[in-house]
Amino acid sequence: MTSRAGSISASFPGIALDPSRRLDFMNRFSVRRAGSCISCGMCESLCPYDVHRRIEGHSKILPPDDRKCIGPSCEANRYYCVANCPTQSLSVSESANYLSLGDPRWTQEMILSTWMQAETGEPLPLDHPGNAGASGGGFDELAFVLPDTVPRFEPEEISTSMELNRRSRGARITVPVPFYGGGMSFGSISVHTMLARAIAAKKWDTFVSTGEGGYPEQLIPYKDHIVTQIATGLFGVREETVRRSRIIEFKYAQGAKPGLGGHLLGDKNTPDVARMREAVPYTSLFSPFPFHSVYSVEDHKKHLDWALTINPDALLAVKVSTPNDVEMVSVGSYYAGAHIVNLDGGYGGTGAAPEIAKKNIAMPIEYAVPKVHRFLTAEGIRDEITLVASGGIRTAMDVAKAIALGADGVVIGTSELIALGCVRCGNCESGRGCPRGIATTDPELERLSTFEWGAQRLDNLFTAWRGQWRTLLAALEMENISELRGRLDLMRYRGRRLKEGEA
Repeated sequence: MTSRAGSISASFPGIALDPSRRLDFMNRFSVRRAGSCISCGMCESLCPYDVHRRIEGHSKILPPDDRKCIGPSCEANRYYCVANCPTQSLSVSESANYLSLGDPRWTQEMILSTWMQAETGEPLPLDHPGNAGASGGGFDELAFVLPDTVPRFEPEEISTSMELNRRSRGARITVPVPFYGGGMSFGSISVHTMLARAIAAKKWDTFVSTGEGGYPEQLIPYKDHIVTQIATGLFGVREETVRRSRIIEFKYAQGAKPGLGGHLLGDKNTPDVARMREAVPYTSLFSPFPFHSVYSVEDHKKHLDWALTINPDALLAVKVSTPNDVEMVSVGSYYAGAHIVNLDGGYGGTGAAPEIAKKNIAMPIEYAVPKVHRFLTAEGIRDEITLVASGGIRTAMDVAKAIALGADGVVIGTSELIALGCVRCGNCESGRGCPRGIATTDPELERLSTFEWGAQRLDNLFTAWRGQWRTLLAALEMENISELRGRLDLMRYRGRRLKEGEA
């Protein structure tokens, strides 16, 4: 994967775009050179992809650079190294690491294409296999129906902005992209990861949530782009953190584990984490469910009013899971005073949810969004609230599909971690945490990457995503992504068009 970020690098001067040597980015193909190789250099002279090379002045050929190999499909070319090797020392196959990577929702192709976008800033073609997974349902079976017309707009002229405040009260905030970063708390992820997300959020003039672990002081320089989350455990919630935030987020429930509070297992509750959460180190920390002061819309309103008493200018976001009556929950949040309702579906987030809860309880986000969108429209209040979706948003095309189903935008999380090198091993919550230094509080593992490197990769990913949205919108003859909201007629599901009221 060759870095071609161009002017992007000017945002973070001096930062290398190539993957950290300590992060072993898996390659799709494995090129093996047997001991019978005589270092004749035939492969080096033939390969146009620089898979084979030697150091100038040295006779021995270097180990193959697997990342640049296009695989067995190259056998159709005259320069195929395997066929041309005079000692038959070369072989090419899919790597064992690649074959073990991914799952039906996050396929190998989707993970590798996310890494590629994070390294290059180049958008995927609209028909790229990395745009969808292999789950057999939901976003993976939805596709846009593109007209056979010449686009009327140049992609660079198309707006991808999202308005966060549609009400008469509070600051007017519009972000230039239809997303902000979801809550990942200090303790669940490293401070390096939090900083990388905050730096990228500032660069893109959007936001990222603290999660429920408190507000580390390293984030203060980025305070205008930080969402303070208030969750049921009230870990790290302080008056000064509520005062300094332009958006305050109340997390009432999480789609990956609705009906259960959050928890952080003892191994990850290091002294630094415990200090932030005002807890005892190396003890497991549990958040209750629900807020035990909120059992009605009236209680809900008092809860939000309490935050406005501390910070009258803040926007209020409410994060809820997706029960069967999610539309009534959303309407209640509107009347309680929320500016943003975040619907969190069952395929999201945490690697720390109990196995019995993961993916088994909450409604998939693909069903919840159109249901709430229709209900708010029928109530006459749809244009007075910002509806964002989370819990299973993986790609730029997923974002576009969520908007077409009725959302104004999305909240992202896992896709950012994939960009930073996550392989979805599922070790987030146990022991020292992530072996890639992302979801960990272990000081040694944290050093596997730097926040500057991570911020650049997120910057590149967002650049690639915006490029893909603009290409899609140009094809749909739209000059603003807001025109896509609720356009079920532009999508097909398993080969047939969606109908109004479906999904």
